[in-house]
Amino acid sequence: MIIRKPGLIATRRTALLGAAALAGTAAASRLGMPYIANAAAAEPIKIGLILAKTGQIVDQAEYLANGTFLALEQAGNKVLDRPVEIIWLDEPSPQVAQQNAQKLIEENKVTALIGGALSSNCLAISSVAKRMKVPYVANNAAAREITGKDCSRYTFRLQPPVPVQARALAPYIMGYGKRWYFMTAGYAFGQDILHTFTDLLKQAGGTVVGQDEVPLNTSDYSSYILKIRQAKPDLVLGGVSAQDLSTFLKQWNELGMRGKIPFAEIAVGDTDIWSVGPEAATGIFTSLWWYNNPNNSPEDKAFAAAYLKKHGKPAADKAWMGWFAMRSLLGGIELAKSTDPEKIVDGLENWKVMAGDVAMGYRKFDHQMMMRTLVVETKANITDKWDYFDVKAALPEKVADLPAVFGSQEEVGCHM
Repeated sequence: MIIRKPGLIATRRTALLGAAALAGTAAASRLGMPYIANAAAAEPIKIGLILAKTGQIVDQAEYLANGTFLALEQAGNKVLDRPVEIIWLDEPSPQVAQQNAQKLIEENKVTALIGGALSSNCLAISSVAKRMKVPYVANNAAAREITGKDCSRYTFRLQPPVPVQARALAPYIMGYGKRWYFMTAGYAFGQDILHTFTDLLKQAGGTVVGQDEVPLNTSDYSSYILKIRQAKPDLVLGGVSAQDLSTFLKQWNELGMRGKIPFAEIAVGDTDIWSVGPEAATGIFTSLWWYNNPNNSPEDKAFAAAYLKKHGKPAADKAWMGWFAMRSLLGGIELAKSTDPEKIVDGLENWKVMAGDVAMGYRKFDHQMMMRTLVVETKANITDKWDYFDVKAALPEKVADLPAVFGSQEEVGCHM
């Protein structure tokens, strides 16, 4: 049984059955009938999903949720031979995300949490998971603090942090020139992009020719675009996400800037580009996964085929991220052979899956997923409503370089 509506825990009949099962267990203990106790052990394992149902991140959240549910479906809706229920609550703000995380743990009695699409929400959820000692898998957020200074024994993160993706993208886009204009969002993700890329640019002898911090849900970017036009940079480095990125790129095209000045950003969501449309889409980006990448693993290709069959459209990168994060959580619980939170943490630390020559898994000292980063570029001529990207690189090329790219414990600053 999968519970998709917020706050829905069980029907009255389920509650009565649960009470009966507990009474039966007590009776079985008295009568020496352990097989009845086994029935109680088959009670559902509950997992709390915190993803947006409204707001500027909702398109990405839909794919994250679809991937999450598909991973569970492919596992037979079970883990440890017990049914799994997913209880999905909203994340309209960091404060509500935090409240909902606490509600899921205290009221819904979830075994683990997953989600947190925005970095600010993720950090709020992580603080609750740490305080209440419940495993939490962050499937989308990229701010460095999550597995850096604000890391936690109970938080695991799939998305490579901003510095990792910046180091992958920066050498590629410096080929366009080293006079950059920054336009970043005024929250953790955007600020991290600004500081990280500014450092990399200055180290390479480049120049910041302009800088704007924009609020979430900006509807009119014309004033920013006019400032960019006047500054005449070699490249615009973006740090806005989801619908904000789509809105900006549409207006960028409307004001005749597409093809005039290159635009680049890390951690793009496929949904953000798809919503722009083939006439306006442009940019160089980092991504974790692309459905049409010929180098995808057999498991990834099977996931893409299953998603297409179920939903009638290709899987976005966020669908894969939801799927992979849930797959890791279920795998960690299986390795734990228990719903005990400490054992699940150990299980997640030891979970691994091969992707080509890379053993993907969570690094023990900071719980960051170790994986390659794709550099993708929007096609000059898009003829398919879904196929927007060419994959330019998967970095680092050598597996041995992964630890250096992700940084040492001292560099990352995680001390659990």
